[in-house]
Amino acid sequence: MRVMSATSPTTPAITQQPDWRTIEATHARIVPHIHRTPVLTSASFDALTGARVFFKCENFQKTGSFKIRGACNAIFSLSDEEITRGIVTPSSGNHGAAVACAAGWRGVPAWIVMPRNAPKSKCRAVESYGGRITFCEPRVSARAEACARLQKETGATLIHPYDDDHIIAGQATAAKELLEQVPDIDAVFAPVSGGGLLSGTCLGARGRSPSVRIFGCEPERADDASRSLATGTLQALESSDTIADGLRASLAARTFAILQRYVDGILLVSEEEIISTTRLVWERMKIVIEPSSAVALAPLLRPGAVSTLKLPMRSDGAAPKLGVIFSGGNVDLSSLPF
Repeated sequence: MRVMSATSPTTPAITQQPDWRTIEATHARIVPHIHRTPVLTSASFDALTGARVFFKCENFQKTGSFKIRGACNAIFSLSDEEITRGIVTPSSGNHGAAVACAAGWRGVPAWIVMPRNAPKSKCRAVESYGGRITFCEPRVSARAEACARLQKETGATLIHPYDDDHIIAGQATAAKELLEQVPDIDAVFAPVSGGGLLSGTCLGARGRSPSVRIFGCEPERADDASRSLATGTLQALESSDTIADGLRASLAARTFAILQRYVDGILLVSEEEIISTTRLVWERMKIVIEPSSAVALAPLLRPGAVSTLKLPMRSDGAAPKLGVIFSGGNVDLSSLPF
């Protein structure tokens, strides 16, 4: 089930976005604190897709997802005065764990607002990093209300999970690294929720290779990005029950503006595709990814996907090189969908 909220009446203007020099400075700031995650390949998935696929494995990142990149940049960009009363943020899990971890590195408390239906494993992770959880109803508006209340009570600084230039610049470093590790990639596929990772992917990948194509991948049950780009009007999703629990947020004006300018398309995937792709990665690659990660690979497993997406053979006759960002690997092993 998905619940729609009101749409924005106008298309937001393109906002100031992190430029390449900012992304390079961001990478230098956070690199002492994060992993340079590996890029893996799989002969099985090359055969299934008809392409050469390179997986940027943020499931091996600290806190188990790419989120530590943006959280670390945002928190380490704050002055001692700005951060003295701690951090408050809304999160479905991965961002909250990352914020709690990075806040701990700076020695300040972190209040994390989480929906009541967040996976228990992600709640435990937030608490293990010292995060103080406040639960709310699984609605975007309820998260915002709880954050505002906590900010008023504690004086903590609010860090938005994606509607923040420091967050976007941090997430951009994943694609930057991918294009450094595999410089001649033809297209990059990343999941989209609030758009922090995908907008960062656009900036980080295009900063290294202006001709690279960028595709966002989204659950059918949380399709606000697809609808927003199709209509040219920012649309929101108040709640969703997709199994990809990390992809239940909606775009912000800031991320929407970047996607309007740079993304080549949004590809929708069904719940069945998400589940089957998650299982297939576990079986073939022997690594743990969460369903949100599988969303970025699922469209490539459809028959003829490379042709449908107009990803041509390379000039030397070789198959196209495609990058897939596995966003995280935080799975509740007690409630697997397969």
